[in-house]
Amino acid sequence: MTILLEELLGAGFTGAEYDAWLIRINEGDQFSSGFVAINPNSKIPALVDRSGATPIRIFESGAILVHLAEKFGTFLPKDPAPRAECLSWLFWQVGAAPYLGGGFGHFYAYAPERIEYAIDRFAMEAKRQLDVLDRRLAEAQFLAGDAYTIADMAVWPWYGALAEGKLYDAGEFLQVETYTNVRRWAEAIGKRPAVKRGRRVNRTFGDPAEQLRERHDASDFGASLASTKS
Repeated sequence: MTILLEELLGAGFTGAEYDAWLIRINEGDQFSSGFVAINPNSKIPALVDRSGATPIRIFESGAILVHLAEKFGTFLPKDPAPRAECLSWLFWQVGAAPYLGGGFGHFYAYAPERIEYAIDRFAMEAKRQLDVLDRRLAEAQFLAGDAYTIADMAVWPWYGALAEGKLYDAGEFLQVETYTNVRRWAEAIGKRPAVKRGRRVNRTFGDPAEQLRERHDASDFGASLASTKS
């Protein structure tokens, strides 16, 4: 979501200016009455669009991306064929990512006990998904074709990071170097200035210079960098 908002701002859509509040899921913020009113499923992300006369709540990342892309008329193709391709890959991510995060990621990196069967089962699924992406990206520059879209923005944080060996420290285990088309695509997207900004928003782990716990104005990026140097 924050990548799309930063891409919109970078493209000159001033109406995409936004506040990004940190929801501390380890402290149970997602179960507060205020957040549940926005997302009854108590999951992040969630969005309140206050640009109109009546606030609109949107929850689930795919729904948020479609809402914003349609609102601003960009990053979602208008022609039927590439639009269908974009939405297909967007919802592929919605359905596939739980196998990568809650499945492979949990059992490989976070489970209190090492369960070989579970690791092997979800590792094979992660590799199958990478292969699906690799075959698609062998025939197209981006997931929907020639144009960069919300499908790429949704898939990249998960599978781009995985293909570059930056997710769960599982690169060698999954032999990610073999997915050359995914790696080409991941590197190209990772170089985009808006992507670099968007991935920092609400980030609370890793390099402090890559973190921006909350974002309420574009100047917050500079303030964050200054605070890491002081």
